[in-house]
Amino acid sequence: MAPTRTLLIVLAGGAGSRLETLTEHRAKPALRFGGSHRLVDFPLSNAANSGVRDVWVLEQFEPESITAHLAGGRPWDLDRSRGGLMVLGPHRGDEREGWHEGTADALWRKADRIRRHGPDVVLVASADAVYRMDYADVVAQHVAGDAEVTMVTTRHDGDCSRYGVVRAEDGRVTEYVLKPDDPPTRTVTTEVFAFTPAALLETLEACAEEAGEDGLGDLGEQVLPAMVGRGAAADYRHSGYWQDVGTVEAYWAAHMELLEQPPFDLDDPAWPIRTPAQRHVGARVHARGQVADSLLSPGVVVEGTVRRSVLAPGVQVAPGAEVVDSVLLDDVRVGPGAVVRRSVVDEGARVRGRAEVGGDGEVTLVGAGSVVHPRKRIPAGGRYPG
Repeated sequence: MAPTRTLLIVLAGGAGSRLETLTEHRAKPALRFGGSHRLVDFPLSNAANSGVRDVWVLEQFEPESITAHLAGGRPWDLDRSRGGLMVLGPHRGDEREGWHEGTADALWRKADRIRRHGPDVVLVASADAVYRMDYADVVAQHVAGDAEVTMVTTRHDGDCSRYGVVRAEDGRVTEYVLKPDDPPTRTVTTEVFAFTPAALLETLEACAEEAGEDGLGDLGEQVLPAMVGRGAAADYRHSGYWQDVGTVEAYWAAHMELLEQPPFDLDDPAWPIRTPAQRHVGARVHARGQVADSLLSPGVVVEGTVRRSVLAPGVQVAPGAEVVDSVLLDDVRVGPGAVVRRSVVDEGARVRGRAEVGGDGEVTLVGAGSVVHPRKRIPAGGRYPG
């Protein structure tokens, strides 16, 4: 039997507004995770480890922040003469030109290209969650069944009203509701879907005609409810770790989970989460530096104290400074005697000597390139855009 020809479409165009200033100047999938990785690394690595070799990344908001990271697909063995990685953005020149107005709208605008590609299965995945998944298993179950869509779902014990919520019985999805105020279950979609191409394209066309000028919006608004309504949706239950990081609090919490009880090893040779090579040398902890329960990326220099924190490449912590329960992104500088607690500090920010950022309670956010001046105090839950 010939292998199933799978096309993975990574939806990487969203603005990620719930992440506030973290996504002002970068696309959400380009946001760092775990110090040296970025969110888009997860679907691309899952594809590489699953043997999926045709991958399209759909960009829109701040596309350069993703394109620069993708490096032509080389880190994921997707730099191929046939197939491999293709980066697509909004286009002009035909009747479907224009900005993507949601995930379903993005697929509808690329429908002719999908049709010409001729895959056996269209696998669609967002790029804003942390997880490992064997896409080959998802595709195999979809092919073996008689569904138009196989929804990858998981139990979620947090706020389910932010997701598509499903009710499933005997492997079939019997109810789907998008972002309900009163979720009927605690089972949510992981935003990974396997579609039968003909059914996907036909449903996109029908929903687009019905929506008219209102547009298609996201998959959960019309396309998925239509498939569930005609009994054509199957359930694939993901039992492993899955965490959406679509808010500042969720982003911070996922990093603390990575430190306290790692859900998986990012460098597991059996299933590595790949990313482009770093340009920095190894991290350095000076004689007076103290580090505990933390993750230091290449190029980090610690002369102060770091506890339960994740430091991205190029971060420097000066003598007498203290960083606790925090996430510091690329090239942040923490000056002598400064204190950073329970915070996310974006790229290039400067916390000058004896400044205080954060505390107990809600997560504090310091924007990219900000300068927190000496003796200034940013309270817990504060926002400091600079």
